[in-house]
Amino acid sequence: MKLLRYGAAGRECPGVYDNNGNIRDLSQHITDVAGLALLPENLTRLQQLDLATLPLVEGKPRLGACVGNIGKFICIGLNYADHAEETGAAIPTEPVVFNKWTSAVVGPNDDVLIPRDSIKTDWEVELGVVIGLGGSYISEQDAMQHVAGYCVINDVSEREFQLERGGTWDKGKGCDTFGPIGPWLVTTDEIPDPHSLNLWLEVDGKRYQNGNTNTMIFSIPYIISYLSRFMSLQPGDVISTGTPPGVGMGQKPYPIYLQPNQTMRLGIDGLGEQCQRTVGYPVKRSNNL
Repeated sequence: MKLLRYGAAGRECPGVYDNNGNIRDLSQHITDVAGLALLPENLTRLQQLDLATLPLVEGKPRLGACVGNIGKFICIGLNYADHAEETGAAIPTEPVVFNKWTSAVVGPNDDVLIPRDSIKTDWEVELGVVIGLGGSYISEQDAMQHVAGYCVINDVSEREFQLERGGTWDKGKGCDTFGPIGPWLVTTDEIPDPHSLNLWLEVDGKRYQNGNTNTMIFSIPYIISYLSRFMSLQPGDVISTGTPPGVGMGQKPYPIYLQPNQTMRLGIDGLGEQCQRTVGYPVKRSNNL
């Protein structure tokens, strides 16, 4: 089942893709693709619906982030050994954990805003894991029972803010629009092996990232179990599991960073594609101009 949210930003409605690629409205059954709607028993109830009987959504509406009202947007850094190598970082012995602020969340095809004074805005295609059943101190053996589904994430990052301005990575990871999520939340029954998915990213038609989740250092069950030692995981929390090599800062002989008016396309097997245009931060003008 491919769950989604459609409509104007801040007023998205819950929906689902039917077998013919049409959007069907789920508003009669859930208020949002969020929180308790993602509990296993509620997903099972949705999967039993006859999608052909649901209201058809006409046209091609904007898609919002496929999960609404996200409580925690947790990210894992350097989770592919070859990506760690290209950035000059040591391969971690434990997961590197940071956060993206929920104000960074946008739809899969919304514009990405390059922050004011940014000179090193970069791209990262990542597999997102959405929590369905919450919990603390989750065992690796039980961890996959806590997953509602998977999605595509672009972990947009400002490298100077992240690495050269002191403190934690968070300040370069959570800028507004730095968290495109979607197009769909694909339930686990459609993705039998999330550790064998191709993922890729292009900028202006040039392929920079080509990877597979089978090269992740820390598996999804390990990540869920690890995180749950330090915080309770709750329905609707989103975990971004790291990126393969090919990011801008790792390009040779010189890094390449995003500029306004470029186009990013990215996708993951079975989880759909995203497409974003980069835009410059609006210049603030005085009232005298």
